[in-house]
Amino acid sequence: MSKKKPDFEYERTGAYKFFKWLSGEEDAYVGKVEMKPQRVKKTSEKTIHERMIERRLRFDKVYEIEDNKIVRGFNKLYYVIAVIFLVIMFITLLETVSYLPAVGGMDKAVNNEVPKRYIEEGLNETGSVNIVTGMILTYRAFDTFGETNVLFVATICVMIMLMLDEALLKKREESRKSQIEFDPILQGTAKILVPIIFIFGIYIVLNGQISPGGGFSGGAILGAGMILFVSAFGFKKTQEWFNENVYRVAKVTALSMYGCIGLYYYTCGANGIDNHIPLGIAGHILSGGIILPIDICVGIEVACTMYAFYALFRRGGL
Repeated sequence: MSKKKPDFEYERTGAYKFFKWLSGEEDAYVGKVEMKPQRVKKTSEKTIHERMIERRLRFDKVYEIEDNKIVRGFNKLYYVIAVIFLVIMFITLLETVSYLPAVGGMDKAVNNEVPKRYIEEGLNETGSVNIVTGMILTYRAFDTFGETNVLFVATICVMIMLMLDEALLKKREESRKSQIEFDPILQGTAKILVPIIFIFGIYIVLNGQISPGGGFSGGAILGAGMILFVSAFGFKKTQEWFNENVYRVAKVTALSMYGCIGLYYYTCGANGIDNHIPLGIAGHILSGGIILPIDICVGIEVACTMYAFYALFRRGGL
């Protein structure tokens, strides 16, 4: 029969210590091995500089660009191919131009039934006295919608590249707060000109169907007025009435409204259905069917895009 060992004798055995270590209750090295924190090795600036020089020398030796025969051959081949490509393109363009119709010729593309339709039937079909506005916002409204989307996408791309984090933006503004000094002459001029610019821009937008102007030109004027205001009074003052939230709502709403109006108009036109949008009386401000609301949407989109580009390039935020 086996004899049971007392606890104090069993605790001295290797089996007891092994199972204690295996269960994680005891570390065999604690209290027995000298534990010291690792010291961070400091390298002198002179040594770092010498290593950088050595690395640069090794790099230059391996990648000898100036004396490398392969690189020189590639550069010569590149120049030869570039010249050949330019010569071919030049000859192709000259050959293409030679087949164009003569100036004033009846077989020229501009002398077909499309511009004739714009001129003769434009007023009756669009209700717009301005033929150019009637053409780009009704007959070619889909193209104009694409141009408006280009402005929207361009703003998004600039935001991705230049927009700063809100915390970083506030920190930068606090550091520059003492350096900001606004010109009193510029502020006095802006107080007089900004309201006039805004009124004139709104007038151009609303009268696009009855006079030269429209959403693009009127929006550019409104954007210029906003840039003048922020240049004179600063972003903090501008954000009291036009901050980032207002910008987002205005820009997205304008593009969405244009898309909804255009979708209805395109669908009816493609299927030969009357769109039931009254053209109004030609020459009146409430005329032109879809032209006036689309002009307003385009004007908002252009004005917001101009202000956003200026704000992002100068400040890094709206």
